[in-house]
Amino acid sequence: MNGEKLAPPRTVGFWGTSLFPLNGMIGAGIFALPAVLVAAVGNFAPWMMLLGGIMFMPMALVYAWLAGRFDHSGGPVLYGEAAFGRFVGFQAGWSRYASAIVTGAANTHVMIAYLAVVFPALDDPTTASIAVAFVLAATTIINLLGMRGAIGTLGAMTFIKVVPLIILVLSALFAGNPATGFALPQFSEVETVVLLLFYAFMGFESVTEAAGEFRDPRRDVPRAIVSMVLAMTVLYVAIIWAYLAIGPGTGNEKNALAGTARVALGDFGSIMIVVAAAFSIGANTFAGATTLPRLSFGMAERGMLPAWFMGLSKRWLTPANSIVFGGVASVALGLWEGFEVLAMAGTLVRLVTYVICAAALPVLERREGMNSPFHLACAAFAVISSLWVATHADANAYLVLAGILVGGTVLYFLAARETPVTPTLAES
Repeated sequence: MNGEKLAPPRTVGFWGTSLFPLNGMIGAGIFALPAVLVAAVGNFAPWMMLLGGIMFMPMALVYAWLAGRFDHSGGPVLYGEAAFGRFVGFQAGWSRYASAIVTGAANTHVMIAYLAVVFPALDDPTTASIAVAFVLAATTIINLLGMRGAIGTLGAMTFIKVVPLIILVLSALFAGNPATGFALPQFSEVETVVLLLFYAFMGFESVTEAAGEFRDPRRDVPRAIVSMVLAMTVLYVAIIWAYLAIGPGTGNEKNALAGTARVALGDFGSIMIVVAAAFSIGANTFAGATTLPRLSFGMAERGMLPAWFMGLSKRWLTPANSIVFGGVASVALGLWEGFEVLAMAGTLVRLVTYVICAAALPVLERREGMNSPFHLACAAFAVISSLWVATHADANAYLVLAGILVGGTVLYFLAARETPVTPTLAES
């Protein structure tokens, strides 16, 4: 190849780029949040969700401003390294990578549990575990075949999960009471749901991890982050309004939206929402499985992980070794029950990356001679809010976080002993 450096091709435009933050945020939470919010703050819930989107926007803007400076895969690795050095950048990326593999396996268990409503055979623990392994293996294979195929699959899954939610909102115009009223809740009640609102928007940042395969990442990634956080805020508000308009008579159900859809659309509506929930969780996991190998590839490319992670597929030029590693680890975890603590730690680790990235912005801007009080205020708010949320994690989650950091540090120093190499073609 005349010394030319191998890299996955840039094939994804703006709309494909937008699928990643969208699916990062739409998972299981959107199906549970309406009932929880209404139970806590009553008919103020849609407005509370709007406030949540406004609160989270500084974090989204920080990532957008950072993403506009880089055009390679890696996201938090690049931001942390540029501001604080290689080791901090590595820990930001490795923590996100390792924990996301675990939470992806956990989420797939939830997906199969939803599908068990339609397919009762999945209630059997053995059958459910096999189904989890099958879904994770299929996700791995699709990602091996190229980014175009992954984007197509993700687009189809997004359609299946978003359209039923839109139908539910529209049905509320005819089967409900659009005038839901307005009443301010007690401050103590609002305080209890702020944490949940923060969680509702987490996951948008996955789009930065695969920037090396986007056609124009410095333009498209910032636009995708901001527009999708805004779109998600509107969608959340609309769904919670629909839940109130139709009547939250099933507010304590595990899947309250399914009960609401049954009221408006009958049994068909209930099944529609159950299927949408399953595909929502599946698409959330699939989006992570697509971006995470690009994160580990970028880390290996920078000498932060062993060079093996840079192996590319001969035919598809996808980061095959990184994809296989993540897929095998996910399948193994998917067959193992009792990793709830690890899934909780995944949220804590994500907050670590948020803090590092938010703190990186003012450092980089100061070096560039920029002086933007608005940027500094957004970064400070993002750091403070992340630290506050992190105080709600338990001791077990912190222990798992420590284990992930130590394990990653071992790989980091192993990689440091290797001779720098360029990406190679794997056997797949």
